[in-house]
Amino acid sequence: MQRKLPVLVIAGLAAMATGFAAKKPKPAPAATLTAPKTPQMTEDQKALHALNRLTFGPRPGDLDQVKQMGVDKWIEQQLQPETIPENPILEAKLEPLDTLRMNTAEMLQKYPSQQMIKAMSEGKLPLPQDKEARAAAQTAIMRYQQRQKVQAAAAAVPTTPQVGDIAIGDMQMKIQTPPPAPRAAANARVTAQTLDGLPLDPDQKQALITGTQESLIALLESLPDDKLVDVLEALPPQTRQRLAAAGSPALQRRVEVLNTPGQIVNRDLSEGKLLRAVYTNRQLDEVLTDFWFNHFNIYLDKGADRNMVTAYERDVIRPHVLGKFKDLLLATAESPAMLFYLDNWESAGSDAPGPVRPAAANGKKQGLNENYGRELMELHTLGVDGGYTQQDVTEVARCFTGWTIRQPQQGGGFFFNPRMHDRGEKHVLGITIPAGGGQNDGLKVLDILAKHASTARFISKSLAIRFVSDEPSDDLIDKMAATFTQTDGDLREVMRTMLGSDEFWAPASFRAKLKSPLEMVVSAVRAVNGDVNTATQMVQLMNTLGEPLYRKQEPTGYTNRGGDWLNSASLLARMNFANSLAQGKVAGVKVDMTQFSADTAQIEHNILLTDASPASKSAIQAGLDEAPQKPVQVGPLVAGLTMGSPDFQRR
Repeated sequence: MQRKLPVLVIAGLAAMATGFAAKKPKPAPAATLTAPKTPQMTEDQKALHALNRLTFGPRPGDLDQVKQMGVDKWIEQQLQPETIPENPILEAKLEPLDTLRMNTAEMLQKYPSQQMIKAMSEGKLPLPQDKEARAAAQTAIMRYQQRQKVQAAAAAVPTTPQVGDIAIGDMQMKIQTPPPAPRAAANARVTAQTLDGLPLDPDQKQALITGTQESLIALLESLPDDKLVDVLEALPPQTRQRLAAAGSPALQRRVEVLNTPGQIVNRDLSEGKLLRAVYTNRQLDEVLTDFWFNHFNIYLDKGADRNMVTAYERDVIRPHVLGKFKDLLLATAESPAMLFYLDNWESAGSDAPGPVRPAAANGKKQGLNENYGRELMELHTLGVDGGYTQQDVTEVARCFTGWTIRQPQQGGGFFFNPRMHDRGEKHVLGITIPAGGGQNDGLKVLDILAKHASTARFISKSLAIRFVSDEPSDDLIDKMAATFTQTDGDLREVMRTMLGSDEFWAPASFRAKLKSPLEMVVSAVRAVNGDVNTATQMVQLMNTLGEPLYRKQEPTGYTNRGGDWLNSASLLARMNFANSLAQGKVAGVKVDMTQFSADTAQIEHNILLTDASPASKSAIQAGLDEAPQKPVQVGPLVAGLTMGSPDFQRR
């Protein structure tokens, strides 16, 4: 019986989701810049529809705010995020995540890469000057050296069967497996010797040795920064971790820096994304940042990109999401993160004057790399059916030879290296680019692509898929593409055309798209007004749901089609998350349980902000009926079932 509960809810969701493609809204002839008066959609539905499509989901009070302001005025405000004061709660929560404010070089100085740790271990690079960064680097060096010893010991052991007899001719030989190397104590105790030399008085030292967990945490959090770093460094890593788990976010951060310095950059990036999605007042800006990052996707775990993604999202994507498309295209083309991800930084022309650089580490001869040229046309501009050929891919790649990075492993920036550039004449999409153009060859290509009719349609269709329908009409795409062309790729104006269309406001569009895992998780936290202390478990959940943040390896990015996210494993994980959140069991997220003290219908309405559909009511009631036993508190169960219902899973 216990396993039947989520199955019933998932079955209801699957039944509702199968008709997504069939429920394509019918296009209407004219588009305006304000929401048309659609009789079939009430004013409340319009306000809720705007919140569901243009934000990561409404929080309590958002619907009333939009209705009071007026849907059109609220949308216009969201289209101008620079006019919206940011949420001070968000700013306070982002403050400890210092890497979000660093450039790549600064980041590597404080949180060195594995390559830099290796160089420090070998004495080829100095340790960081900052006290905390130095302590973190020393921890990383110690772990690196331990790994090297383990690998060396493993390499020294002959490759033989582990245990048993082997026959060589008529002889029998007994093979003995060497005993495993002794392991360090899993959780060394804090002793007087451990604390010897620390800037603490006798009472403080005694408290660290014999005190309770609460008293230890209070002591650590009372220490000034310089003393705290010294004390934490002296404690065994397991002890640090145990104390941090029950301490304040500031203490947790200090321990994370010392215990796992190599994970800080990625952790900040993912936590920052979730915190912004949950708390920002500039919701449409954040939704568009997610959209355009996926459009110009890069993969976090590819080499030097581990330390480049932060600046890429902050300085390349975010500032341009409502600007001119050509500016966004140029910013991505010159981004070290993109150049590294698609290998263009190593691409050299066959007639490049050279010598360009030492041979690649893998010994391969450097030459022309077509990765960026292909993805630039297929995924970034024209689309796969945009009218280009394989020869165009090669010619575009030639134009971008020499667009490279200065010392990528040390956070270097973009520069054009003429000694890598193919100086010959090129022909792109029927246009001749004269020889000897240098960096202007690439700039010319970007100009051609940004103004191409196929680009106008491809970008318009991609936006319409994200915001309107999995299968937007040609009529809507044509209108958006016309605006794109007439305004020289003004993305704000393209959004206005889309948001003023009858198709966006058609009744069939209301709650017609399945949420992505990111949208589902964040909208659930927002729906119950969750207070996110740490987003670590939410980040892990994104992995389980199939959308690990910044880790889509393919350049396609994550899909904008809701139907693509429909699979039983993901839906089961969504249901489990919804129930855990409603019961306050998601680590790092605090939920006020008193909001679930109302009757079933009111709880449903508070979360959905409208009456539940018959399908959702049936699924929720089935979940209540099939529960193995009546819980002491029905409210949290109702809330979890509501967030797992077909209505909430769609936007």
